[in-house]
Amino acid sequence: METLIVDLENERLDTYLAKKLNLTRSKISKMIKSEKILLNDKKVKAGTLVNLNDKINYEIIEDEMKATAEDIPLDIVYEDDDVIIVNKPNGMVVHPAVGNKSGTLVNALINHSKNLSHVNGEFRPGIVHRIDAYTTGLLMVAKNDYAHNFLQAQLQAKTIKRKYVALVWGVIQNDSGMIDAPIMRDKNNRKKMAVGNINSKSAITHFKVLKRFKKATLIELTLETGRTHQIRVHMNYIGHPVVNDPVYGNRKLIDLTGQCLHAKMIGFIHPRSKEYMEFDSELPQCFLNILKSFEEE
Repeated sequence: METLIVDLENERLDTYLAKKLNLTRSKISKMIKSEKILLNDKKVKAGTLVNLNDKINYEIIEDEMKATAEDIPLDIVYEDDDVIIVNKPNGMVVHPAVGNKSGTLVNALINHSKNLSHVNGEFRPGIVHRIDAYTTGLLMVAKNDYAHNFLQAQLQAKTIKRKYVALVWGVIQNDSGMIDAPIMRDKNNRKKMAVGNINSKSAITHFKVLKRFKKATLIELTLETGRTHQIRVHMNYIGHPVVNDPVYGNRKLIDLTGQCLHAKMIGFIHPRSKEYMEFDSELPQCFLNILKSFEEE
């Protein structure tokens, strides 16, 4: 659950959260009835008044929906009876949600395979982990619940190996570094994340410089934690936002193809054979096109 500390006096719980989380009061009411909202660790009613420094724990519930199969091409790097490794293209949302009920990776996966795990419900079959819509690269997909739980356990134990490549604004002087800065949901926009100390979770990112350009740096990144938007938030925090990121950094977009961030490598223990497997992918053309423009400067 996420945590909020109340910053005003004498307001209805549902009204306060609707404004803070940018949700409707009916959605908040549904969350309260489903016990996804606790006030000072207790179940309460929507009309309960909140006061300064009250603690609200909440979990945003997805609207129930069932994903449908769509004939969308998939770039499958590897597949067997337990796992699929897919190279997600730019602009594809991983699973259906409000505002994105079709055209997602899940819609394509359902069309491709009748065997997908159900650990995460009917609208996220097979999905073990996610990357942003405009981040490209490798994702693990589970074809049964056993494989899903096995892979999920590795994620929680932080034994999955993942490497990202990003092009960021500015010239990074150090050849390598670590960013240790906790991440929280942005208090002014729940669709964004931010570095902060209140209501935050530990987040650690390691980076290594691959190549420097006149106005940008190509870097490789590994994560100790997997917070939402972690790389994008951390690089923006140190003054080197990801090139072409439409949300973080307040930099002019080069084009509309999405941020220059690619999940390049993934390695894990296979759930059935118990052998280590590792997969790598090339940078997508949209990334290479922008990279070329910096190389030519």
